[in-house]
Amino acid sequence: MTKESFAIRRKLRCAVYTRKSSEEGLEQEFNSLDAQREACEAYIASQRAEGWLLLSDRYDDGGFSGGTLERPALKRLMADIEAKRVDIVVVYKIDRLSRSLMDFAKLVEVFDRNVVTFVSVTQSFNTTTSMGRLTLNILLSFAQFEREVIGERIRDKFAASRKKGMWMGGFVPMGYTVKDRKLVINEPEADLVRSIFKRFVKLGSGTKLVQQLAAENVRNRYGKPIDKGALYKLLNNRVYIGQAVHKGTAYPGEHDAIIEQDLWDKVHSIIQESPRKRAAATRVQSPALLKGLIFGPDGVVMTPAHTRRKGKLYRYYVATSAIRSGEPNKNLIRRIPASEIEAAVVEQIKLLVRSPEVVVAAWRATRHQIEKLTEREVREHLQNFTELWSELFPAEQARIIQLLVARVEINPTGANVTLRTDALSTLLTDIRQGPSSTKHGREEAA
Repeated sequence: MTKESFAIRRKLRCAVYTRKSSEEGLEQEFNSLDAQREACEAYIASQRAEGWLLLSDRYDDGGFSGGTLERPALKRLMADIEAKRVDIVVVYKIDRLSRSLMDFAKLVEVFDRNVVTFVSVTQSFNTTTSMGRLTLNILLSFAQFEREVIGERIRDKFAASRKKGMWMGGFVPMGYTVKDRKLVINEPEADLVRSIFKRFVKLGSGTKLVQQLAAENVRNRYGKPIDKGALYKLLNNRVYIGQAVHKGTAYPGEHDAIIEQDLWDKVHSIIQESPRKRAAATRVQSPALLKGLIFGPDGVVMTPAHTRRKGKLYRYYVATSAIRSGEPNKNLIRRIPASEIEAAVVEQIKLLVRSPEVVVAAWRATRHQIEKLTEREVREHLQNFTELWSELFPAEQARIIQLLVARVEINPTGANVTLRTDALSTLLTDIRQGPSSTKHGREEAA
């Protein structure tokens, strides 16, 4: 009896990897990923005599580009390779695994380190041989070239479409909606956009306009307040004058304009103006803090005034009697710099509202209006107020001064400030109601 010898073949565990760049068609019962897997499984079955064995785990990446290694199924596959659970990786085509030479080199390094063979069922070769590596590099070079050409075609098509004024997707500006891949005017939002442009021309200040919009509780389509960043982004968006912009170049758009060219030009003539110049104009329009409250040594109210020298603005409080008579008087303080006296008064107020006597007076005046209000809370609120003063808008600063100050008397040695202690309860109520009441925010020029 002849003794037959049988060669013992090692079982080779095969993992099938599939990938599709877009999600289109993945919902179908039999999709592209299934087709790739079916071809790979058939190839593995044909190699059963060589000991090939299909692993049950599925490594399918649907909707992921081959230009990156950040794919969930690929990461699982690489983890299983490192854990010595895979002997052969089978794909339908090389570019299903990667379209980048550099990325593929990283994958092959992992394969080699773990003695894993890579097989493409439509491009048969073995990565363990030098010829297989050469073939692989050539095929990958063409795959990367194809990917780059496709990218260039997409960019060229996008640029050509923008030049024709077509809407190519992305963030939809307030005032428009998208219908049939075209921008269509949304009239309620468009009215708000027109109003913002017109009000900016009238005010000449982004800060003031944002303040007014916040006071009126104006929101964008997402329910958020319109801050200065959003305001200037809106004012600079050329979509509103019917243009499509690509890489800084504007082309006539297919959509209708919301803003007329004349209004756009007025807005941008203001925006292009020097921020310092606009800030100076804003300060001139801002109310004088001590208007009607400041009195000279003669007991007569002093009048706010300003002058400009070499483009710089100077503000004063001028003695009314000096204005009327026009005659010099050595004993009369004719005018004082507004910024200096206002700063001095504000500092004096800050000291006064933190003094124990004023804190107690404020607590006594307010405790009947606000339940469970403690003297400590009053002290903390007044402390916060002094810290937040510099963040208030000029109009709000003027309102608080008019509320708190009864009289500022100027004399040759300084100034005396008389507070309205009865008004401290109103101030405390405002502070407790928070930012919406005090409207604090940093004052900026534009």
